Amino acid sequence: RSCNPPVGNLATGRTPVTLTTCGQNSTELYCFYPDQNLLHQVSHGCGQPRCTKCNANQPDNSHLPADMTDDFFANPISWWQSAQGVHREEIRLDFETEFYLTHVIAVFKSPRPAAMVLERSQDYGQTWRPYKYFSVNCTATFGLQDDLIEEGSMCTSRYSDAVPCTRGEVIYRALSPANKIEDPYSPEAQDLLKLTNLRLLLLKRQECPCHGSGLVEKPQRFAHYAIYDLIIRGSCFCNGHAEECELANRTGAMENVVHGKCVCRHNTAGDHCEKCAPLYNDQPWKPGDGKTGVPNECRKCRCHNHADSCHFDLSVWLASGKRSGGVCDNCKHNTEGHRCQRCKPGYYRDRGKPMSSTEVCKPCACQPMGSANATFSRSWRCHPKTGFCYCKPGVAGPNCDRCLMGYWGFGENGCRPCDCARDCDQHTGNCFNGYDNEPFFNIPIGGRIPDLVQTPTNESEEEWKWNDHEQGFSALRHPEKCVCKEKVLGSVTDFCQMKYAYVIKARILSAHDKGTHAEVVVKVKKVLKSGKVKISRSNRSIYPESWTNRGCTCPILNPGTDYLIAGQEDSRTSKLLVNMNSLVKPWKAHLGKQVSDILRTGCK
Repeated sequence: RSCNPPVGNLATGRTPVTLTTCGQNSTELYCFYPDQNLLHQVSHGCGQPRCTKCNANQPDNSHLPADMTDDFFANPISWWQSAQGVHREEIRLDFETEFYLTHVIAVFKSPRPAAMVLERSQDYGQTWRPYKYFSVNCTATFGLQDDLIEEGSMCTSRYSDAVPCTRGEVIYRALSPANKIEDPYSPEAQDLLKLTNLRLLLLKRQECPCHGSGLVEKPQRFAHYAIYDLIIRGSCFCNGHAEECELANRTGAMENVVHGKCVCRHNTAGDHCEKCAPLYNDQPWKPGDGKTGVPNECRKCRCHNHADSCHFDLSVWLASGKRSGGVCDNCKHNTEGHRCQRCKPGYYRDRGKPMSSTEVCKPCACQPMGSANATFSRSWRCHPKTGFCYCKPGVAGPNCDRCLMGYWGFGENGCRPCDCARDCDQHTGNCFNGYDNEPFFNIPIGGRIPDLVQTPTNESEEEWKWNDHEQGFSALRHPEKCVCKEKVLGSVTDFCQMKYAYVIKARILSAHDKGTHAEVVVKVKKVLKSGKVKISRSNRSIYPESWTNRGCTCPILNPGTDYLIAGQEDSRTSKLLVNMNSLVKPWKAHLGKQVSDILRTGCK
């Protein structure tokens, strides 16, 4: 709910400033009428005036501005008094911060002024605006209608009578029937109630009617303003987000002082709870709703424990449909993003740790010689989700530390293709004629290819987006993201030297990531050549050997497309193999005829 600090006397513990004080330079003699005689009407007589002296430097005879704001219960007969003969006097109370005003009560010892103005400033005395005009005759003095005649007028004659000559009150209520405010924290309410300074301008003195009855004393000895008590009721200003306040800048630690610094709730901050706390800027700050009681709490930004503060960004707020506008500041633990939700360039997400862990981002461990500099985003050294490095041509492994199958000569420029139908020695480039040295298909069922980490197969579309560019790498789902060096149909001699075991026309039906290998299901439409493995015109699987850590099948085989495929076979397992030396071309009739002719006449 919205909160309201208690109301107290803002004048307590604070000393007003006046233009004059009696007896400032020397002792003054002044006269007044005692209180008890003024309980009767003037016609009954005023009794004899009393005269005494005032000296600001003598404690027993001084009447200083601070006497207006002392405890009126403990010191009921202390008062401030102006110098003699002044017509215009000013009483100003300066606050160290913003407060809310509810009402003002001034109890005069002298007759109340014939004309005065109560003003407030909201900018520490730079500009002033009136709260209320007080006059015996509003129209003649200020050109305003009297609120006794016109309700809501800025002027009143209610508190300007000379009688009673002492202990007459002047009262101002900020919230009156004329100033109806439903929400005390609305801009309209703040304009009316908020203040940093309060000022009473005493403009015209008036005499007590007793002066006319055989006065023996000099009239100037009665010519002064005097105030017993100045009570300013109000509270600290907290925008509905606090119900208690503490010591502000320079206010003394006195009992019953209304302090100006709010003890904020609702995740707000500032002297007046006028902003959200550092990590709570996910939506715009609002004051509490004093009408409905809705607190309008500040909401925490989602920074996953990687930031100490956040700021509100209007464009982010609008882009989210006004649901979330927080942008985390100075993400820690090698994270970045509006919500510190991704790893910085050079780091990748450790899936084994929660996003809020201080160790969620691990540094990339790429082999410098085998990893590529020119990646999709130049600053990325490895895949931010998996940690797999971006390899140079022909290089494989999560850390780009070895050659792809069918490549050799690991070095500064990557690896070179083997000049063989199948794999070759990775150091010398010598071809393997048999299959004895090939580890790919000798792994036990349920085994795992060394150094190959299976990419999660259930990534959502959202998980593959960074910097608003899709960078998914499984070619089984995103073949266009893979770059493969394709075999071209060269001369008849080149084609025959490859000694392909089979040549078929086939439609790619589907591709499957099996963890330890890839399997592509095809529909064989035409058999141009077959070897030891029997091939019929039906559905069957072919097996890409060059299956990289990114999930790419090379050559690329797009589902739904007809291809001319020429490759090797593994007669022991009856598998048709596809590798980087296979000929894989989208099917065209003239291409099929050309290959048929070569097979029929060219290769002997």
